[in-house]
Amino acid sequence: MELRDKHGLTEAEFLAQYRPKDYERPSVTADIAVFREKSGHKELLLIRRGGHPFLGKWALPGGFSNRGESVGETAARELEEETHLKNLSLEPVGLFSDPGRDPRMWVMSEAYAALLWTDEAAKAGDDAADAAWFRVDAAEAGETLTLHFTGKEEFSAVLEKKTRPAIRGVRSAYRILDAGGLAFDHAKIIACAWEKFL
Repeated sequence: MELRDKHGLTEAEFLAQYRPKDYERPSVTADIAVFREKSGHKELLLIRRGGHPFLGKWALPGGFSNRGESVGETAARELEEETHLKNLSLEPVGLFSDPGRDPRMWVMSEAYAALLWTDEAAKAGDDAADAAWFRVDAAEAGETLTLHFTGKEEFSAVLEKKTRPAIRGVRSAYRILDAGGLAFDHAKIIACAWEKFL
């Protein structure tokens, strides 16, 4: 005997009349924070955006999921396409879904982080205009976290930090006060990855 819902429909009947267009759907992306240790300092790999939005700004490698691939597969594919780095162990940082994080549409991003122990060179590819390693220094003052980036350019991102009970290793919630030279909400993703893995 088939189960029926409160409207008397079987699952097959429900699916036959279901209209996905009645519900707004988000796009899904992956963003990847790749860190390495060099000369006693932490470095982060950034790409310069080659297209709108945020044309010319520095960003984490990443991009949209293709139909039929998991977000983890998206992360590995986008990292290789944009930086030529592959076969890295990517660890989840968290899901970033604040409204307005992408000016194009509703976009949710699953962020990943990787730690390199070798001096890997990165080369820009796909829609990345450049790829470069930046030294990152973090400084806290009260509820403010400043991430200072030194590399092909020098800039700082400033975030408000609110401590909360530990959730999957991340103990803070961040709000961007000044994104500096970074695109999207990548300052927030970097802060969360920094806290969770470094």
